[in-house]
Amino acid sequence: MSDEEEYFRKLDREAKAKLKARMESEHVVAEREARRALHRGWCGKCGGRMSPHPFRGVEIDVCDDCGSVLLDPGELQTLAGKDGGADIFASFFSMFGSRKR
Repeated sequence: MSDEEEYFRKLDREAKAKLKARMESEHVVAEREARRALHRGWCGKCGGRMSPHPFRGVEIDVCDDCGSVLLDPGELQTLAGKDGGADIFASFFSMFGSRKR
């Protein structure tokens, strides 16, 4: 086999590897989006419906059945504030703590 043939075979292998990686990446993203669409709005603990509730200026999702809470990325930091929000959990649970578990 000549150096030229080897060079083009190497280019072909690299192109195929890049294409395979891109297709796998796109598949992973599509699968994640499908799962997200299927489960959006439903409790991960009991399967009940999640409803939005305003709490200290942040809209949090609370399960109508078991009271589980889902915070979106950044919401815990927003709620806790700069001081760490030591009192936030007490006020939160007094607001939503009466639900059946």
